[in-house]
Amino acid sequence: MSIQLEQGEYNTYYSTYTSKAEYVNVVEGLQIGKKEFVDFVNTIPKEKMEYRYAEEKWTIAEVLQHVIDTERIFAYRALRFARNDKTAILGFEQNDYVPNSNANNRSVEELVNDFKITRDNSISLFNSFTEEMLTRIGEASGSPMSTRAVGYILAGHQIHHVNIIKERYL
Repeated sequence: MSIQLEQGEYNTYYSTYTSKAEYVNVVEGLQIGKKEFVDFVNTIPKEKMEYRYAEEKWTIAEVLQHVIDTERIFAYRALRFARNDKTAILGFEQNDYVPNSNANNRSVEELVNDFKITRDNSISLFNSFTEEMLTRIGEASGSPMSTRAVGYILAGHQIHHVNIIKERYL
């Protein structure tokens, strides 16, 4: 059984991710996802980390860094929403982040460790939220978003990128 987010808790753009996050509890989803992601990344041959499946596409290392960067940005959004901060949050341009990420100069071990630390922080953050905080709505990228929607987006975003790596890179 999965959680049913209410209409208006997030922009339908994020349905690609929320539809993959079939967990009853946000924290449970983030915990399960942490183990699955780390286990998966550790199966990727190191020589594949700088592989691109097409010109101008990200390398596997850059995809991994993108997952980490997105988690950090969205966790910040969750914190703001949970604290009832009504200030609108601007979006971010992921394609500007990747070339400036230094991902291709980082080892798999560094990326995995960075992900684990980032995910542990997200888990701790979401564990601190009350039910009321989880349902608070803020604004990000011009659309409403609830705190709990952020958690499901994070869980599904990770799954989405694992699937892309499996389908296009390996």
